[in-house]
Amino acid sequence: MEAAYAKAGIAYRPRYTPVMRALTKESPCGIGRIASLAGISQPAATQTVALMLKAGLLESVSHPADARQRLVQFSAKGRAILPELQVCWQATREAANGLDADLPVPLSDLLELAIAALERRSFDDRIAQARRRLATGKATSTPRRKASS
Repeated sequence: MEAAYAKAGIAYRPRYTPVMRALTKESPCGIGRIASLAGISQPAATQTVALMLKAGLLESVSHPADARQRLVQFSAKGRAILPELQVCWQATREAANGLDADLPVPLSDLLELAIAALERRSFDDRIAQARRRLATGKATSTPRRKASS
């Protein structure tokens, strides 16, 4: 994705996208609200917003009801690149749909299944279990399942 943005002439990091999309829904807003709208953790939102402030895509403003609180909104630079980003996001969506159509099982479906499986048991837990099996000499090689067509 970073290469696609560069080809489009946009100096932009893919990790900014959830925050940009959140702010298109509601702006200005606080970090917690950005995290909620973006579906990311608050620490991830905090780190990403800090990078975006430094890059000049966002600006921090006082909360209208409480000057001690800070809110985040698009800067002029952020607003200016938004239309170009939306074209990139649409092109990405169309490319992903095309890829899904070329596969025996849509990648988007597989990703949803993988996310659900990892929510039930994290990859870290799976590695730890495999290490325990290896340590006891009970390691098994699970054959890869082929996608049905």
